[in-house]
Amino acid sequence: MSDLLDRITMDPSVAGGRPCIRGMRIRVSDVLDLLAAGASQEEVLRDYSYLEADDVRAVLRYAARRLNHPTIAA
Repeated sequence: MSDLLDRITMDPSVAGGRPCIRGMRIRVSDVLDLLAAGASQEEVLRDYSYLEADDVRAVLRYAARRLNHPTIAA
């Protein structure tokens, strides 16, 4: 599972340092936006042929990990 997260990269010279997939200029947020808009994984993979199924899984795992932290309510 941790090797999935290796697919998510951050490089200041690519997309302003935002999390991207395998150093390419497609951001984690781009894939999440597509999925949130109703696109299926199959549609994303068809429209972005350079992506792999593990890339989509990595995006979801990354998002889940980023959101899984305690929040203190004041």
